[in-house]
Order: sequence, then C-alpha cells, then structure tokens
Amino acid sequence: MSALRRHPEGLRFHQRAEGSRADQECGRSARDPSLRQKSGCAQDDVGRILLLNWGHMADGLDRLKVLINSSTPIVVMETSEEVHAINLVRAACAELNMATFEWSIADGLLRSGTNAAAEGQKMSLQARIDQTTVWNQGSRSQTQTRTVLSPGGGEADRLARAMMSSLGADAAAAASAGSIYNTREPVQALANMESMTVEAVFILKDFHRHMEDPVVVRRLRDVGQKFSNNRRTVVITSPEITVPAELATLVEYFDLPLPDPERLHEIVHETFTRLSKTYTLKLQLDAAGVDAMAANLRGLSEEEAERAVSQALVTRYALCPETITDVLEAKKQLRRHSGMLEFIEASDNMASVGGLENLKHWLQQRRGAWEDSAREFGLEPPRGMIILGVQGCGKSLCARSVAGEWKLPLVKFDTSAVYDKYIGETEKRIRKVFQIAEGLAPCVLWIDELEKVFAGSGPDSASADAGVSSRLLASFLSWMQDRKAPVFVAATCNNVTVLPPELIRKGRFDELFFVDLPNQAERKQIFSIQLAKRKRNAAEFDLEKAATAAKGYSGAEIDAAVQGALYAAYSEKKPLTTQSLVDALGQTVPLSTTRAEEIAALREWARTRAVPATARSDCPGS
Repeated sequence: MSALRRHPEGLRFHQRAEGSRADQECGRSARDPSLRQKSGCAQDDVGRILLLNWGHMADGLDRLKVLINSSTPIVVMETSEEVHAINLVRAACAELNMATFEWSIADGLLRSGTNAAAEGQKMSLQARIDQTTVWNQGSRSQTQTRTVLSPGGGEADRLARAMMSSLGADAAAAASAGSIYNTREPVQALANMESMTVEAVFILKDFHRHMEDPVVVRRLRDVGQKFSNNRRTVVITSPEITVPAELATLVEYFDLPLPDPERLHEIVHETFTRLSKTYTLKLQLDAAGVDAMAANLRGLSEEEAERAVSQALVTRYALCPETITDVLEAKKQLRRHSGMLEFIEASDNMASVGGLENLKHWLQQRRGAWEDSAREFGLEPPRGMIILGVQGCGKSLCARSVAGEWKLPLVKFDTSAVYDKYIGETEKRIRKVFQIAEGLAPCVLWIDELEKVFAGSGPDSASADAGVSSRLLASFLSWMQDRKAPVFVAATCNNVTVLPPELIRKGRFDELFFVDLPNQAERKQIFSIQLAKRKRNAAEFDLEKAATAAKGYSGAEIDAAVQGALYAAYSEKKPLTTQSLVDALGQTVPLSTTRAEEIAALREWARTRAVPATARSDCPGS
C-alpha cells in the first residue's frame, strides 16, 4: 500500500478504493440496523450507496419490475451469474414492496436473506421511498428517487403475518427458523408456493435439472397459471435451460444487462482493492490507463470482467500498462470459449489491400462517425456494408481491414455455432450474440459468407428446418433496423441472388459493394504488397510484366503464385526474380477461366445493382 500512497494517481486510486470499502460497509448497514449504528453510516449515506450500486443496472431493474408488476407468471434468467441475478431480483422486490423467496435443492424454500444457522429468526421486510442526493462524477449532483430496503415497519409485518398464516402452523414454525418445512423436493416446494397468498417473487436456483420431470413441469404449469391472475412471479435462474412446450406461453426471458463503462471502471478498482489485501500490488497506471482497461473489458459480464482483471493483476503483481493488453487477451479467450463470437487480431488495414479506391474512400468518409462529436453534428453511426464479388478478390481481407483502419475491435460471427437442436435455442443464441456485440460497441462485427447463414430463410424454410432460418433472419433484420449501439457489420457474400431482398435494402446495410477481378494497376499493387510481406524489395522486380502475366487472376491467386515462386527459388537455391513469378503464374489456371460463365453473370448482375469497389473508369481484369 505504500506504493499507492507515494504515487499521486495511486493515492487517488487508493482513496477511491477505501471509499468503495466504506460504501460496501454502509450497504450492509442498510440491511442490518445493528451494523448501521456500528459503522456510523448516516441514513443519507445508506441511500447514497444503494443508489451507486444500483445505478449501473437501472435499465435491467426497470425491465424486471415491469415483468413482475404485469403478473408475468414465470421469468427465466439464463445466466451463470447467479449472484448478480438474485441481487437484481431482490432490488426489484424492494422497490415493489414484495417479499422474496429463494429455493435450492440444498436448502429448500426460504425467505430471501435468511439463514437458519446464522440468524434463526423471522425476517420482516419494509420498503420505503427516500429522496436522496447523489454527488455524481465529481461535481454534478442529481436527485433521484429509489426504494431502499430496510427491516421493520408495519407493511413488512403485514406481509410476514400473511405469509405465516398461509403456511399453516408447522410450516410457519419451520419458516421462522429458516427454510420452510418439507420444501427441498421441487414438487413439494411448488405446492407450498401455490398455497401462499402473499404477493412475492420466488427464485428457483438451478431448476433446469428438474425440468425433465413431468410431475415438476405439471406442477410448475399449475403455479404459473395461478400466478398469472395475481401479483406473484417465479424467477428461474440457470446457466442453460430448455423450457418445455407446456410452459412456453407462461414464460418471459430476461437477459442480464452487461456492465456499462462506469461499472467496468468500478470493477477494476474493486478487484485491485480486494487483491491488495492478499498480494503486494504496485499501481503504475494513471486514470487514462484505467479507462483503457475498462474499455478492453467491454462485452464481458461482471464475473468475467472481474476474472480477467484478477488474472492480469496476479500475473504482473501490478496495475501497469501491460495489464491493459492482458485483460484484452483474457477477454479473447473467454469469448473464444463461448463458441459464437471470436476475437480477431485486426493487424491489417486498408493499406494492405491493393486497389479498391472507391471502397477505401467510402470508409475514410465514415471514420469516427460513432464519436460524440459526429452525433452532435447530426450523424448516425454507419450500420454496415455487404462486400460482394468474385472468390479470392479480397472480400474477407477488406472486412478485416475495416477494423484495423478504424482502430476498433473486430469480432467474427461463427454462424455454424449459433444453430442448436432444441427449438428456441437458436433464437436465444443469436440474441446473445447481439447483446455481446452491443456491449463491445463501437466495434466491427464480421460475418463471412452471409448467404450461407440466411440462404434457407425462404418461404419453404418451414419444411426444411422448422422455420429456424426464417426466425433467425427476422431477429437479425430487427436488430439491424433498431439497434442504437455503433456496431458496424462487415458482411461478405459470394452469391447475393440467394439473399432475401429485405436484408440488403438500405437501412439495414449502408451499401453493397462489388469487388471484381483486379485491373492492371491493382495487380501491380498486389504484387508489391505480397513481395514486401515476404521481405523482398518490389523495386527490384518488373511489376508491369508480372501484372500483365497475371491478367484474369484474383488477389488470392497472385498471393499463391508468389508463394509458389518462393518455394521454387528456395529449392533451386536461386534468388526470386520476375521470371520466377511469371513461371509460377503459368502453372495455375485462374478461376476466371474455370468459372468464366458464373463470373460473367455475377458481373452483369452487379453492374446496375451494386457500387463498384474500383472506379468504373478502370476496366476489370484489363
């Protein structure tokens, strides 16, 4: 800690961390009156801390309150962050003056916050509204209204009496000591829930393990039908769950919101403070560095972000500039394991792409259009583009290069990993992809070979895949149209004719570009780039002669020819020459010859329907 106090930025960091511990102590005091007196937290401080802790999840909290208030019988939270989910439910119930119960196979059904071994007493609940003033971000003060949970009071006693009277004498005695009697078995727990008359929310933990039992499903359906007529809700938390068809009409799905930048900043501070109690950590990062680290954590859940920061700190035993990159690498590993989105190293930029001046100019005009200054100017962030063209002409390279050119994160959408054998699972997975992408914003989302994702979404798709492709397309169209986060979708396509017209219209994508075979000038650029990548001086070669010999060749074929010439030169122990390149080209039959008819048809289709990536004055393949 001495290092913290010596460093000016570290002192401020340390003070904020100490404040965070004080805030946590006050938060506990809000729930326990004995702690409140011991910690010395004023009532205003309690309200202030609860406001700070709940501020980052306001959107999710409001959505959950709407579901509960509208008598939604069953809410499914498919998440591995059980603690986060339960805290959100408790916060919603506190604001709505509702009791909260939790069930697990280990403890049975009990009042939220009770523990038989630790407390052994009956809980009571009172919800009241406090007007609280919060000093936000240094110098701005805002007055907000929040519901603060605290024990005692007439309303809480009424709820407790109603609960006890609805349970019966034996169950009430058990409830006063902790869990409700004989509720560890899911069927019996559901029966007890159905018999209660108190307005409450019941949290069922890891209930997915019991959803294959027909008796449990039937009982849960009875509970849901009864709860739909009054103000009671079942919340199921599970890492993964398949909802039976019998419950489909009773269920609403709730996705936990990802932490916003402010919350990510807090996680960095909280994790550093927690680990400083165990390890001697140095603080070598200023406020701008912490902001950069928080930015690299975008798109992760709270638990994932904390894990990434913890690994970086324990690896370096310091909060230093290297940890900024460390958390990014940890995030890549976490997303790679998710199977749907893969982080791609955006090492290329448009300078590594030969030709395509129209496309480069279009991208240059939209650089930075997601920033606040652009929004104030009246601009909306660019939505995306489709790059159509001949195979091997650099469509995927262009999509990757956009992120490198704009200095944005690049994530690739693994379309094959989205599909699932269970009905409804594919749609949930695509929603998860959208949520993660928006959490990473601003970013570039790369979808390779778009036609393979939605080619089966035509009128006959119901007979082919039970309509999954059509529903997937509908979800994608809705997200493309309505999203507000600056996620630029860079999609490539080989056969645009199989894509539904509603997908490629303006408003979904900004532009449709056609990438043709490279012309003479572009082939010279491609040769120059490929030779430079292989540590050769392009000025020592006759690029004009090589480009002429490569007429009709795609960029990928030129790349392969250069690689082949290098193999030949290395095996013969000779230097690479222009003639070596020409000879290698002569040993390859280009795609423009083997698929000439298809390329001609594609070129004719794009002539009046797409914007050429190369200026029209340049003759393709010349």
